[in-house]
Amino acid sequence: MPRSLTGRIVLVVVLPLLAAWLAMGLTLTVILGTLHAEATKSSLADIGQTLVVRFRDAVLDRDLRALVTEVRDAVAGSDISVQLLRADGSYLDLGTAGGPATPSGPITVPAGSARGQTFTGSAPFTDGRSHLYAATVLRPIGVAGPRAIVLSLPDRSRAAAIADLVRTLPLVLLVSAVVGLPLVLVLSRSVGGPLRRLTDATADLPVRSGHEPLPLDGPSEVRELTARFNAMAGELMDSRQRETELLADLRHDLRTPLTVIGGYAAALADGTAVGPDAERAARTIGEEATRLGRLVDELGAVERLRQGVDGLRPETLDASEVIRTSAARFQSAAEAAGVELTVHGINASPADPSGSSTSDSMAFVADRGAVERIMANLVANALAATPSGGHVWLSATAGPSTAQGVSESIVLAVTDDGPGFPPGAASRVFERFFRGDPARTGPGSGLGLAIVRELATAHGGTAHAENVAPHGARVSVVLPKLPPAR
Repeated sequence: MPRSLTGRIVLVVVLPLLAAWLAMGLTLTVILGTLHAEATKSSLADIGQTLVVRFRDAVLDRDLRALVTEVRDAVAGSDISVQLLRADGSYLDLGTAGGPATPSGPITVPAGSARGQTFTGSAPFTDGRSHLYAATVLRPIGVAGPRAIVLSLPDRSRAAAIADLVRTLPLVLLVSAVVGLPLVLVLSRSVGGPLRRLTDATADLPVRSGHEPLPLDGPSEVRELTARFNAMAGELMDSRQRETELLADLRHDLRTPLTVIGGYAAALADGTAVGPDAERAARTIGEEATRLGRLVDELGAVERLRQGVDGLRPETLDASEVIRTSAARFQSAAEAAGVELTVHGINASPADPSGSSTSDSMAFVADRGAVERIMANLVANALAATPSGGHVWLSATAGPSTAQGVSESIVLAVTDDGPGFPPGAASRVFERFFRGDPARTGPGSGLGLAIVRELATAHGGTAHAENVAPHGARVSVVLPKLPPAR
């Protein structure tokens, strides 16, 4: 099997053509052989009719010997054999080219055959070859004398048919080559050209800084393959761009705490910071080290969630209880920031997590630690974005109902009346290290909402961010009441 596609296309085209030529040759050999045989027998029959007339005249003139001599002289330069079929089934040779050759068996003349009637066929002769013959009746059965005159020729119909094919085959091959080779070249180029472009593009893909989509041409399968390659290459370029941005974000987020730690460590080492300044330097170093540790932990959490390493431990939870507990955890932080933290739509005080229980419509199955982390990240982000005197609302509602009136999801939402997301940022807030603060001076790591989305996805849910009127933002997490089977 050829290694190249062009070679295989040529092979696939040439082999069927050869098979077709072979089948056609065999068929034509049989047809042409039959035609040659029929033509030979017809020619012998015509000669036989002439000899019958001359035989009758010779009988009337009582000059059979002269007729026999004339017949022998006539067939001396040809392959025609002439025999008289006697009444007893034996043969009298009148003229045989190359020596006597008679039929190996009797040639039957049907009863009732009239004088001059001719029968043709093929029979083995004593020379070991098959002969074509034409037997013309001289006398009907019951009349004394020779029964028929038999003319025969060696059967060369198959050789003649093959000779005809040999003469015409070069022309057939030439026409096939003239018509077929351009078709093979066009087919090869239509498939091989796009595939070679794909091969070259694939080889260049690991080092190319940009990707121009390949043209969609060739057969539909090749066009589909090219379209998928273009999509894959585009996604790879986007992934590289995100990786570049991620490395830049990491450098920025690591540089600031490392610079602070390095500066204060140098001040402590050379004795510049003493007394209260030394205490402040040590405290700052500890805070920045904690920030670095949190950044590393959150980045590791995102990667583990993507790889499915963190196994979830589902249990039945109450959405109202989750909201109240989260409000209670952040109540003191909200008061310190001058922000009012309110549980919205639940008949319980934020400071009273043991308030009245809710109906079964608020129950759902999820990992308690994961849900608590979702709410902690959402509330922390909202408090950081809300100025003093602002408000943060926590809510838990049942998702849209099915046709049977049963809700299949729970919506946990945190809303604030801060400045909201910058234009165009609401669709990117769940990306790693994305922050709406262009100066990136806030205390966050840029991973909080990324972790929220990954945890929601791990439960089979989704996360959404939007601005609210007149100002503020809302981040919602939709979790199924029953997570998909893991």
